[in-house]
Amino acid sequence: MDALRSGQGGIQMLLTAEQEAQHIISSARNLRTARLKQAKDEAEQEMALYRSNMEADHQNRKSQINSDFIAKQLEAETQIKIQNLKESASRVSPDVVAMLLNHVTTIKN
Repeated sequence: MDALRSGQGGIQMLLTAEQEAQHIISSARNLRTARLKQAKDEAEQEMALYRSNMEADHQNRKSQINSDFIAKQLEAETQIKIQNLKESASRVSPDVVAMLLNHVTTIKN
């Protein structure tokens, strides 16, 4: 009978050890899952931050390119207008000089 009791006690000890092992394994799996979830969340936050930084950089470059393009376009338009004014002035200049000389040299009674 002692052998039977000691055999049952040994089985009971094995069952208890198996339950403890399952509990340890379950805890380890839960901890691993929690760590993976935390790592995933941190990676997503880093990706969102990187994405927002890259988007802001892209928008800055885009606006700078647009402003550079607008500045060059305005400069070209200004040069064209200046050239047109110079041509206009050179066409009218002899007539203006002649008119001024005529008014200055003409005596009115």
